[in-house]
Formats: sequence, structure tokens, C-alpha cells
Amino acid sequence: MRARMMTMAGSLMLAACSGSYAPAPLTPKQMTELDKALAGKVPGEKVSCISQAPRTDMRVISESVILYKVSNRLVYRNDLIGRCPGLTRGDALVVRTFGSQYCRGDIAQSANLTAGTLTGSCALGDFTPYRAPAKQN
Repeated sequence: MRARMMTMAGSLMLAACSGSYAPAPLTPKQMTELDKALAGKVPGEKVSCISQAPRTDMRVISESVILYKVSNRLVYRNDLIGRCPGLTRGDALVVRTFGSQYCRGDIAQSANLTAGTLTGSCALGDFTPYRAPAKQN
């Protein structure tokens, strides 16, 4: 009986981590903000990792979508695996990395720095580059 319960518990844990996660849809306000941030840029092929240098500016769109602005011409969209509640309230996103890159699967936590508490946990997803088209002469 105990072995059967352990097997069932293991199956439930695997199901929870299997990637069947569906992100919450963006609100109309969040969609407008995302459209504005990516306006005039063309999406490219997803990549698993991006460099931390040069320093990138992170912008929270929702609990499950963030943007990394490298320059006026390049922005990466990341659809988080899971949600980090608190991000839309202004909590900080702390990413645990091993090296000089942010990569798919890196663990991220939302934190209320004023209270000193963690408010959520998620993981980085793939990065979709959005680039401004080359200027034509």
C-alpha cells in the first residue's frame, strides 16, 4: 500500500513538472504594453540562452512574460515556465544562474525586497529575439 502511494505521489509530481503549464492570458492593458514595447521589431528564432553582458534592462509585462532590452534595436521576450506572482506588484525578479548567461530552465524567484520575503518561483523559458529591421539607404 505504501509503495503504491509513493508511486502515485511520484506520478503527480512528474505531471506537475511535465510542461503542461498554460500561462495566464495577458490582460488588454498588458497586451497594449507588450505591443508598444515590441512595435516595429520582427521576431526571430528562439534561443535557449542570452548573455548577461552587455547589461540588459528587464521589463515585467505580466507574472509570466518579461522583456530583456539589450538596445533600442534588440529586445528578448521570455515566457516564463510557471508564474512568479508579485512581479506585477513591483516585486524584484532574482535569477539564479551558473555563468555569464541567462538560460532556459534557470530558476527565478520574485521577491518583495522591502519585506524581505519570497513571493513566487518560476523558471526562465526560451528567449525570442525581436529586432528592428535594418535601415535601408
